[in-house]
Amino acid sequence: MTEPAPSAPTTGDALRFAFGTLSVLPVTVRRWDRAAARGGMLAAPLVGAVIGFGAAVVGGVLVALGASPLLAAVGAVAVPAAATRGLHLDGLADTADGLGSGKPAQDALRIMKQSDIGPFGVLVLVLVLLGQVAALASCYGDGWRYGCAAAVLSAVTGRAALTLAARRGVPAARPGGLGAAVAGVVPPVLAFALAGACVLLCAALASLRGGVAAAVALACSELLLRRCRRRFGGVTGDVFGALAEVATTVTLVILALR
Repeated sequence: MTEPAPSAPTTGDALRFAFGTLSVLPVTVRRWDRAAARGGMLAAPLVGAVIGFGAAVVGGVLVALGASPLLAAVGAVAVPAAATRGLHLDGLADTADGLGSGKPAQDALRIMKQSDIGPFGVLVLVLVLLGQVAALASCYGDGWRYGCAAAVLSAVTGRAALTLAARRGVPAARPGGLGAAVAGVVPPVLAFALAGACVLLCAALASLRGGVAAAVALACSELLLRRCRRRFGGVTGDVFGALAEVATTVTLVILALR
């Protein structure tokens, strides 16, 4: 007897998938199929908005209490790291080790899967975190409102890069893991439409500079995605984390150049 086809995922299923896989919020993922993954990846920028708002609150409160822009930036940068249990940062380090290893694709993927971090990973991780803190400190130096806006917009743009990377036509590099679960689930039209909406949102909230920051950040994440596809044959969960951190960092740096 043929089993009935699974019902279409609801908005709740999509949001649970998004927040349950991209944050540490206590959300139970009830559906782990590709239809739910599609909705979840389309909702990724919303997860970024929530995490970015939390970062903005922490940074804003520190400024209100008399903290320096640097200390406010450290607090704000710590929120996304804690909200993802450092998952994206770990992915960034592992991807750097894989790309820098010079090994064939399968060996590089094996290196990325190891629990330790190599010299390339450490170097990239330190530089990215320093860049995020320095750039966000510069934004807070231009006023707490601008600093808070930068925290939110960078987090949204970083997650929009995940939606773009999950579009159809981008294969998974290995059969298992989160990367394989979400690879190719988003129709390209929806992925690029959401990326365009992200650019327009950043432009509306932070003028032309905000739109330029989001556009350049997504372009940089796309270049990294292409490099990873050539190098590894597709995407992994680590690659998704690296894309989010790169897009976040580039957004902050451009917003800081006032």
